[in-house]
Amino acid sequence: MSKSQIFYTDAYKKIENDIVRFINSHKDFMSEATVSSTRAAGDAIQGILADNFDDLLGDLCGTYSAEFARRAMADIAFTDKDGFYNVVDVNTHRLDTHFNMPNLTSVERLTRFYEDDNNYFVVLTVAYTVKGTKVKVEKVHFVPIEFLSWECLTIGALGWGQIQIANSNNFIVSPRYSRKK
Repeated sequence: MSKSQIFYTDAYKKIENDIVRFINSHKDFMSEATVSSTRAAGDAIQGILADNFDDLLGDLCGTYSAEFARRAMADIAFTDKDGFYNVVDVNTHRLDTHFNMPNLTSVERLTRFYEDDNNYFVVLTVAYTVKGTKVKVEKVHFVPIEFLSWECLTIGALGWGQIQIANSNNFIVSPRYSRKK
C-alpha cells in the first residue's frame, strides 16, 4: 500500500502552520455577544476553515467538499493529488477551559471506513485563546487518527464504542505511526 504524501512527509506540518497563520490573520469574527460562547467560537473557526481549506491545501488538493449533514463523519473532505480520500473532523479547544473530551467517531464507522486503504480519517484540532473579541490560535494538529497515541484517547460506551480524545489538554501525536499497528 502506498501512503499519503501529506502525512508521511512534512506536508501536514506546513498545513498546520498555514492554518495558524491564516486564522490569526483573519479579521475578527467574534462579537461582544458571542465571545463567551465556546460553541460560537468553534462554529466560526470551523466555518472559516470549511470556506478556505481547499486553498490552504493548494496543489495537494484534488476534489473538495465542505457540505455534510450535522451528524456526518466529516466536516470537510478532500481527495488529494494521489487519490487518497481524506475525511476531516474539525475540533476546537479553548485553552482556558479545564476539560474537554470531544467525540471523534464510532469504532464501527472507523472500521468500515478503513476497509478501504485509500481512506484517511483525519483529526484537525485548533487550540485557541480569546482576548477581548480576538481569537488567537496557539496550536493546530492535522493528523490521521492512527497518529494519535492511545495515551490521549479513550473509548466511550456507545454502541461498539465511541473514540474520544480523553482530554484536549493532553493531545499526543506519534507521527507516521502505522495504521496496522
